[in-house]
Amino acid sequence: MDVALQAYLGKALLVGARVGMLMVFAPFFGSQAIPARIKIGLTVGLTVVLFPVAGANRLEGASAHWIQALLGEAAVGLLMGLALQFVFEGVQFAGQILGFQLGYSLENIIDPQTQVDTPVLAAFQQTVAVLIFLQLGIHRWLLRSLAHSFEYLPPGTIGTIPAATVGLIPAAGRMMVIGAQMAAPVLVATMFTDVALGFIGRAAPQLPVMLVGISIKHMLGVAILAVVIVWWPSQLQAQFERALQLTDHLLHLAR
Repeated sequence: MDVALQAYLGKALLVGARVGMLMVFAPFFGSQAIPARIKIGLTVGLTVVLFPVAGANRLEGASAHWIQALLGEAAVGLLMGLALQFVFEGVQFAGQILGFQLGYSLENIIDPQTQVDTPVLAAFQQTVAVLIFLQLGIHRWLLRSLAHSFEYLPPGTIGTIPAATVGLIPAAGRMMVIGAQMAAPVLVATMFTDVALGFIGRAAPQLPVMLVGISIKHMLGVAILAVVIVWWPSQLQAQFERALQLTDHLLHLAR
């Protein structure tokens, strides 16, 4: 009876470790705006729901190496959360670039997602990305991926976490690519505006180009941003799908 109870509790602990790390590092679920008690309740609820998915007969040897198994489960949840979080970091990076280009670099607010002082345009793009994330139902796909991970990677059977960690490096590098792609339309337009204003200033030094240039760049940049934001859902959907595919690939590397 004691052995059966120990195996039962060990299995629940391992399932909870994977779910808990995902709740800490995954987009939206790991937001600082969500109270800790809500996260704890969601973690416990998901652990109870996902407990039957993991086969109990596969955890017989996990009790002897429970520390290693616990760290492995935490690493799996961390990898799943970071794969999607890198997309949001790319969006925030784009906002920081545009904030500097449009003159918003000194305007900071508290980001509700991280409770960190963030440039206003970066916080705006981060908020829009979260709304698109929820509208597309990516949070449900993430939970389905979590449930599916217990089918081919049961608790206590984690193999090579270093190989999965190395596979996450390209996703971290792609964060910069996402930011550059999202900032490119506004960035290119404002750069050409700078060049045009420079030629005008040279041709007509009496014109107050320096005074009106900032306002022109600001209005042009905001107008272009309002236009290109229409394509953000399709663009972010492709990035989210790529991140979910990467998550599945990383979990197979951890077997």
